[in-house]
Amino acid sequence: MKILDRYILIAYLKTFLSVFIILMFIFVLQTIWLYISELAGKDLDVWIILKFLWYVSPRLIPLVLPLTVLVTSLMVFGNFAEKYEFAAMKSTGISLQRAMRALMVFIAILSITAFFFSNNVIPYSEYKWQNLRRNIAQSKPSMVITEGQFSQVGDNFNIKVAKKSGENDEFLEDVVIHKKNDKKPNGNYTVIIADNGELASEEGSNTLSLILNDGNYYEDVQVNDAKDQRREPFAKSEFKEYVINIDLTEFNNADFDKDNNYSNENMYTTGELVVEIDSLSGSFTDDIRSFSDNMYFRSGISKFGSNYRPLNKKEIDTDTINDILDIFSQNEQIRILDLSLNNTRGTLQSVQAKKRDFFVKSKRLNKFEIAFHEKYVLGIACIILFFVGAPLGAIIRKGGMGLPMVVAVLLFLTYHFIGIFAKNSAEDGTMHPFIATWLSTAIMLPLSVWLTYRATTDQGIVDIDSFLQRIGKLFKKKEADE
Repeated sequence: MKILDRYILIAYLKTFLSVFIILMFIFVLQTIWLYISELAGKDLDVWIILKFLWYVSPRLIPLVLPLTVLVTSLMVFGNFAEKYEFAAMKSTGISLQRAMRALMVFIAILSITAFFFSNNVIPYSEYKWQNLRRNIAQSKPSMVITEGQFSQVGDNFNIKVAKKSGENDEFLEDVVIHKKNDKKPNGNYTVIIADNGELASEEGSNTLSLILNDGNYYEDVQVNDAKDQRREPFAKSEFKEYVINIDLTEFNNADFDKDNNYSNENMYTTGELVVEIDSLSGSFTDDIRSFSDNMYFRSGISKFGSNYRPLNKKEIDTDTINDILDIFSQNEQIRILDLSLNNTRGTLQSVQAKKRDFFVKSKRLNKFEIAFHEKYVLGIACIILFFVGAPLGAIIRKGGMGLPMVVAVLLFLTYHFIGIFAKNSAEDGTMHPFIATWLSTAIMLPLSVWLTYRATTDQGIVDIDSFLQRIGKLFKKKEADE
């Protein structure tokens, strides 16, 4: 390696590591702020919190790494141009491409490393992080109860509260409880509603007492006689105070290293994603085909000829036939119309019910396809953003953390938000996942080519002098014509 290449590479690596550490620190702080409710007030060991941050850090790399490359390129090449080091290189016949040669090799290696990191490390850390989140949630049941939605506490209780209050969220308002029956696991036959409640437990105890005040207890009575069951018997009672004891042995013995059966698109490698996409795609196609066949069968068309007979040719008055119903008798016409109306209503209900199901399956499939392409986008984005930042830094001729940082953040926000909007559109089926994932990178590609050309030919972003000269020539030509 020549002295010039070593000098440029060392300058770039020093800035790269500094910027990466700073940005990583900022994004980790943001993560702590986002998930502070899951960590605070649970008497967690420092080691558990550090493990939480360790597992969540790799999922930040797709944001931090491209931004680091862009900021570093702007700062380093802007600093070279500001100190006239590029001018000295060009005076000795060294072009911008030659000066970037060692960095091109570094960026290529970085891109390959980013792909393998995204394909192997991020799925593993995502899996461990999601499991750790679940296990932390189990360490304090009051945190498991979420306002405004049903949350499972223990094996037999689903609890919904309108509001939590108190130092440890122990006071509950508008409590609704669905209690499961071990003998009849299918269905909620017991509902308890209370105006307010309180969670109480002695230190070291494995029993949580839920004290309910001013409520009602409803229970569907299950009888063996089908005739009596059709009357839908139930029992109702009122209470001023009702205490439910919940076994918390599983919660208090929460294993923070326990692996649960979690699965989402971020936990797969490319090979696993290909298999999963094929499986989901085949299942989705089979569901659509099955639903189509079912709708055709329910329409009654397949049995139409055997159940409904048209009139004989002698009984048909060809002069009065206006539509196909006229070839049937009046009674048959009524039956056919009734069948059509009933089938139409049933079909509309089935379509509305299946529409949401198909949307969820399609969205899940799109997420897996997006996750597959994102693993390749990360490496390519590093290369393209390098060729955006390096020539732009040489053009603006300003180093340091001031102007280069502002320009880099604006460019990255544009790149990032285009990607977010495109991926959101791809999830709901508005845009193809391949196009959505590569769109922001594809937009930056021509910009990188244009900036590299302008920097290589010693041109600014906008040649104001040339523009003013052309405007002046235009006015002089008009005056001459007059």
